[in-house]
Amino acid sequence: MQKKWAALLTSAALALALSACGGGGNESDSNAAEEAAASASETLTIKASNWAFDQSEYAIPKDTQVEIELLNEEGAHGIEIEGADVKLDGSKKSKVVTLEAGTYTIKCNIMCGTGHLNMTAKLVVQ
Repeated sequence: MQKKWAALLTSAALALALSACGGGGNESDSNAAEEAAASASETLTIKASNWAFDQSEYAIPKDTQVEIELLNEEGAHGIEIEGADVKLDGSKKSKVVTLEAGTYTIKCNIMCGTGHLNMTAKLVVQ
């Protein structure tokens, strides 16, 4: 019985120690994200509503730090920019990127209903 209590207390102490150590990482990640957003020279806001983005085509300058921001106006949506390593959803709503010239496809990456497959737009980087 004593071994069970000792094991239980050890497990509880370990869990408490690990949770205390993990808390600081979120703050530094948050600060890094804020610093990156502050260094972006432009912001592109993509507004999503049920089964459509607010524009069919967006444009940003090439080789420039741009904060891409997702704003859900209606429904639950996310975005993925193919070939650009950008994925935004309910937990992550913006990302600072520097993209090369080209045309990228933006699509909703959260199943949002019957019009989900048609929820696409273009991102032109020039």
